[in-house]
Amino acid sequence: MQTKQSSKVHIPNLLTIGRVFLAMIFVGLLSIVRARTLNATPSATDRLGDLAHDSTTILIIATAVFVIAALTDALDGHLARKFDAVTKFGRIMDPFADKILVLGAFVMLAGPAFTSTIPGQGSMQISAVSGWMVVAMIAREMLVTTIRGVYEGEGVDFSAIKIGKLKMILQSVCIPVVLLLVALGHPVADSSERTIILLLVWATVIVTILSIFPYIGRAAKHTIDTNAKMLEVMRGKKPRKPTHAATKPGVKTRVKSTRGGQGKKK
Repeated sequence: MQTKQSSKVHIPNLLTIGRVFLAMIFVGLLSIVRARTLNATPSATDRLGDLAHDSTTILIIATAVFVIAALTDALDGHLARKFDAVTKFGRIMDPFADKILVLGAFVMLAGPAFTSTIPGQGSMQISAVSGWMVVAMIAREMLVTTIRGVYEGEGVDFSAIKIGKLKMILQSVCIPVVLLLVALGHPVADSSERTIILLLVWATVIVTILSIFPYIGRAAKHTIDTNAKMLEVMRGKKPRKPTHAATKPGVKTRVKSTRGGQGKKK
């Protein structure tokens, strides 16, 4: 029984390791995607996507890999709580795997592979993901990770909050939907595919940016509370008795006051 229980403890970590490899495969697949030319006035065949294009199959496979990886993210967290197997390895590797998967996806979506040429209209980023969006997302993750690492080291709970979970859900929906619409649709301007992509991408970016403020607020509140407690302790200290130096007879000793600054009594 003990051997069986101990083997269960390793399942969440194995799923996390598997997700790291899936994330690498996912990014590798997107790196070999090639851009395609889109018609400004698509025909009925165009609206079904360019199924003969080499990258269509790659995008569908990449979407499947992403969905499997996202499912393992939900599963390993559930099993870790169920088996009481929350480990330091998991706490480090789980967010690491998530960042490779999600940020890697948005980095690739902002790349030249998702820039299509439209005859007579120039080029267009059919994924609707711009470089500044990727920078904003990376900056958000770096700042939140730093805040969480510093304050959790002091024993402060910085577990995920509602808007953080909403951010993860939106990202997990946005990425596969965009990939499928690019692979199987014809997302030119004014098309329904383009509208869906724009709504999903912008909603994801906005929620991702907004999700940073609660963490900053919690960090600021903890810092203010800590400083207030320090000031209370400092005010509550009794001043030390002055040390009298040896003086010559008839000469008054000048005692330096220990009161002043934040410890001064009113």
